Amino acid sequence: MEATKSDLHHPARDEIVLTDVLHALSDPIRLDLVRRLDECRGERTCGSFELPIAKSTATHHWRVLRECGVVAAREDGTKKYHRLRRDDLDARFPGLLDSVLSGT
Repeated sequence: MEATKSDLHHPARDEIVLTDVLHALSDPIRLDLVRRLDECRGERTCGSFELPIAKSTATHHWRVLRECGVVAAREDGTKKYHRLRRDDLDARFPGLLDSVLSGT
């Protein structure tokens, strides 16, 4: 079966890998996106973030964050909404997200 645009891969909580999360959070743009999602405590659309990069590059950053389990995404019409998977990350790696987000 072919994947469609709306088939967004999200690893299950027990499939989230620490090295993948650390790699995703090592990029300043992705870390900033995660920090802003954490501050809003909810969902935001891709377009609600002002970024100093091309839309295609932003799409890449969101995909990295989603595929490693840091964020979850859902599509609604032409918009894509992202939310931080804080509960999953805190359960899997207690204290990691707080430590990384407070480190800058």
